[in-house]
Order: sequence, then structure tokens, then C-alpha cells
Amino acid sequence: QVTLVESGGGLVQPGGSLRLSCAASGHPLRYYGIGWFRQAPGKEREGVSCISSSDATTYYADSVKGRFTISRDNAKNTVYLQMNNLKPEDTSVYYCAAVGMYTTLQAMCNEDPSTGNVMDYWGTGTLVTVSS
Repeated sequence: QVTLVESGGGLVQPGGSLRLSCAASGHPLRYYGIGWFRQAPGKEREGVSCISSSDATTYYADSVKGRFTISRDNAKNTVYLQMNNLKPEDTSVYYCAAVGMYTTLQAMCNEDPSTGNVMDYWGTGTLVTVSS
């Protein structure tokens, strides 16, 4: 069992930055692929960025490419999401999730049940609000 706890959300002005953290307990995070997902009110959940368990390969949704950076510190059992140049449309609850097995990072981020890419563990989320 893996417990994930997100932190770092808050209110920020457009163009600002935030760094989200996802701290894990119960099992070493290095064995898992990790994804950051977000869900705004009335919208479907969206995979934002994912990082592999092995070589820290990364994937980004087009909507955040060039602005967000995912990284992991296995010694601290933590994954980060650095978010720069934030826009009002980035306002969402952000969740981190972990999965033991996946086919590709893109499939992991797209949560494709038809190919078995379903996240195993989820955090409870942290709210990011981008507003002036």
C-alpha cells in the first residue's frame, strides 16, 4: 500500500509559479511510475505530466509543455511538479498518482483502461487557483 500526499497548492497570479510536492509513504516510490493529474469543476480529469519509474523519462500534455517540469527525488520519496507561467485555465485540483506497471508514459497519463493503464494509488489533491 502506498499513501500519497500532495502539497504546495494555493492562489497565484497569472504568470506566477508554484511547486507541487507529492510525498509517498508505505513503499519506495522508485518502483512506481508517477503522474500528476488535474480536474477542474465540471471537467474531466486530465493527465498533466508523468515520469517513469526507471530512467526518469518524462511526458507532458500539450497544454503544459514548456511551462511545467516534473521531477523525482527517490531519496526523499517525493515527486515534484514545477509550474511556471501559470494561466487561469490551469486552475484545478491537482492529484498525484502512482502505478506499478504501465505500457508507455503517454498511456499512463491518458489513463487508458483498454490497455491496462490505470493508476494504482491516488493522493487526495491540492487546489491550485490562478487568478488576479
